Amino acid sequence: MDFLNQCTALITGASSGLGAEFARQLAPVAKTLILVARRTDRLEALAAELARHGLTIHCRSTDLADKAQLDELIAWLKALDEPVDFLVNNAGLGDHGRFESSDWERVRCMLDVNIGALTRLTHALLPILKAQPRAAILNVSSAAAFVPVPKLGVYAATKAYVSSFTESLRAELRGTRVRVTAVCPGPVPTEFGQAAQRPVDSDPQTTPAFAKTSAQRVVLEALRAVETDRPRVFPGWLTPIVILLIALTPMFILRVLLNRRGR
Repeated sequence: MDFLNQCTALITGASSGLGAEFARQLAPVAKTLILVARRTDRLEALAAELARHGLTIHCRSTDLADKAQLDELIAWLKALDEPVDFLVNNAGLGDHGRFESSDWERVRCMLDVNIGALTRLTHALLPILKAQPRAAILNVSSAAAFVPVPKLGVYAATKAYVSSFTESLRAELRGTRVRVTAVCPGPVPTEFGQAAQRPVDSDPQTTPAFAKTSAQRVVLEALRAVETDRPRVFPGWLTPIVILLIALTPMFILRVLLNRRGR
């Protein structure tokens, strides 16, 4: 990873899943990792695991849905002696179930993290990123961004925002030293799916094993996309096929399928 060699990377949602895997794959080449998540014990355990690589690791326990904590994080980042040159907006929340029965506080947190914190961090750090010899922004979107998914409606909509925002930001930053990429994985075997389930869910999510892509492969393909300055990547073998079929399917046919899923 020549482009990311000796980078100072900020990874949100770093305590588990894709975030922790980003840290593991960047640790051998990065100069500094800034790990951000709510669970301090998970962050410290990950930092201890990665310490053998001899890099600098900062752990910041932050609830990105809390404006005051997000503001504190940004102030701390701006005061760092080593400016961030690789922003990995990975943190995200999900909620599976009918919208009418959703808990509003849970929905609000999802909006604040998936859209608000991602946009706020990008806005705050962009001047710093542009001042570096080379820099990159990697936004973790989802294959769900490309189809309105019943019972995951708000989550899919937040990821549609992430994909659209990434494309527009990439266009604005062409000609600068900042690369912008979106990674759009399908199902990944992490804690995310369990966390998205409601305490009482009569229709839990079930995904066959063959349709899942490992966190290791998702992160590897995402980092390769940054290295080659690709605008978007769909990791795995199945997800690109599904997205292509969705793109080729007329909306009135998709609606029939979506209506069946909704019922």
